[in-house]
Amino acid sequence: MSIPDEVSPRARLAALWDDHAVRVQAYALRHTDPDTAQDVVSETFLVAWRRIADVPDPALPWLLVVARNHVRTARRSARRRRVLTDELTLLEASSPLPDGAPESLAAERDVLLRGLARLTAREREAILLVAWDGLAPAEAADVADCTTAAFHVRLHRARRRLASAADVGTAPAAGRPSRPATSARRSA
Repeated sequence: MSIPDEVSPRARLAALWDDHAVRVQAYALRHTDPDTAQDVVSETFLVAWRRIADVPDPALPWLLVVARNHVRTARRSARRRRVLTDELTLLEASSPLPDGAPESLAAERDVLLRGLARLTAREREAILLVAWDGLAPAEAADVADCTTAAFHVRLHRARRRLASAADVGTAPAAGRPSRPATSARRSA
């Protein structure tokens, strides 16, 4: 249908819609899903409204080219979303769980318990006196009935073995001496 030039832009767009919307929608449905097709039709006629003076006669081929461009844009966007989703999934799978997450705490607890089980009784006692009971090394040396220097050696070895048993680069936080060593007991 040929539209005279003296018709208002609103009337021309209405005529374009009436004459070609079904065909543009059919084209979009052949190339995309129904939701995206609706967006393509809307965007196509938005471009037609913005460029109403440039719409040629016959308008259908021009409208289908605009629709094709929107279909391509929708495909590129969907592809970028898939790639981004895949990358985020990989990052999430490879990153540690956030502190305090139940899964993270359970996994950390399991690793620590397995590591503690591999320590000798003296090493395990050294770690637990400092980390669990919160004693300073000098106080823990009194409980372990050894010198502070001997206790530091035990604690250092225990931390190192626990770290290697847990396959981590650093030992778990077991505390540092909070005051100078005061015990002068001999190691038994």
